[in-house]
Amino acid sequence: MTKNKSQKIEELLSRGVENIYPSREALEAVLKSGKKLKVYCGVDPTGKLHLGHGAILGKLRQFQDLGHEVIVLIGDFTATIGDPTGKSITRKMLTRKQVLAHAKDYKKQIRKILDFNKSNVRFLHNEKWTNKLKPIDMLAIASKFTVARLLERDMFQKRIKEGRDIHVHEFLYPIFQAYDAVTMDIDIQIGGNDQTFNMLVGRMLIKKIKNKETSVLTIKLLTDPTGKKMGKTEGNVVDLNESPKEMYGKIMNWPDGLINLGFEICTRVPRDEFKKITNPRAAKAKLAKTIVSQYHGEKAAQSAEQEFNRIFKEKKLPTEIAKIKIKEPEINILDLLVKTKLASSKSEARRLVEQNAVKINNKIENNWKSIIITKPGLVIQAGRRHFIKLG
Repeated sequence: MTKNKSQKIEELLSRGVENIYPSREALEAVLKSGKKLKVYCGVDPTGKLHLGHGAILGKLRQFQDLGHEVIVLIGDFTATIGDPTGKSITRKMLTRKQVLAHAKDYKKQIRKILDFNKSNVRFLHNEKWTNKLKPIDMLAIASKFTVARLLERDMFQKRIKEGRDIHVHEFLYPIFQAYDAVTMDIDIQIGGNDQTFNMLVGRMLIKKIKNKETSVLTIKLLTDPTGKKMGKTEGNVVDLNESPKEMYGKIMNWPDGLINLGFEICTRVPRDEFKKITNPRAAKAKLAKTIVSQYHGEKAAQSAEQEFNRIFKEKKLPTEIAKIKIKEPEINILDLLVKTKLASSKSEARRLVEQNAVKINNKIENNWKSIIITKPGLVIQAGRRHFIKLG
């Protein structure tokens, strides 16, 4: 084995990795043996892809670069159920139409991470085989599980203590995900650390049905200093299809405690390089620029950095501000924020005003009862990065 390949394996097994099952040593031995493996990660189209997905797909890219077959499984069946992971209440089931709408641009975004010019990458859809299951097939699969095993999930234990319902279809989610692993006959499953239970269930089912040993590799989650996952539910998610300026600005708004983790799981910057940066502001700027470069290119990242500095260092208005027309000659500030889509609701608009986060022509507006004269050229700012000009 060449030194370069050994270094790549070391990086694959350590960087951003939370746990490896049954052990790191077992997976390392297989990787060093030269055996070509089938590796997969699953993505349920329940919304937009974000940097958390990007971290997992980045790990998949490392396997691809080592010559292994990588599979991105689009969970167009499992997404209709909804993964109960981390949920204190039952998720709303999605229609197939909603699922397909969410998945529409997935390949385009994933192309920025995986190398589509190589033949060792495949996209599969679990609806293709799951919808072919007959009742007798479901009985055979379900017989491999016990209720006690499925109830081990921490969120189910929490619901039981709180007297909340657990619906039968929520039990089926890990079973169907496990069946995906069996159907694809995979060697390694990779996913976020919050997917550990589901993936270990898949490992168990492969062992029972195929008598085959497989590995599970879990990735660290992007979590804020309180331990909460960065995501859709928490409202602090950074989507992969964000505009360069919005992506850069959101990352610059991250707490300092997230910088090293962001470098580790969202970039390929060498660890010894980013750990040398001692100034948090400089480190965050490099992180933001690096991530924007990965998804939008160096030129877009440079422009996003310049625009951010223009607004926050030089205290100037953005070079380009979206224009919108308002029919009313006078309007309450809350209605104005909602009509310009700077706030999703009046309650959010009032919160922004009361937090001194709204400016009219660069002057703070802190009275939510204020009436604004909607003259052309008026610039409204909500938060640190969102601007609208009246046309």
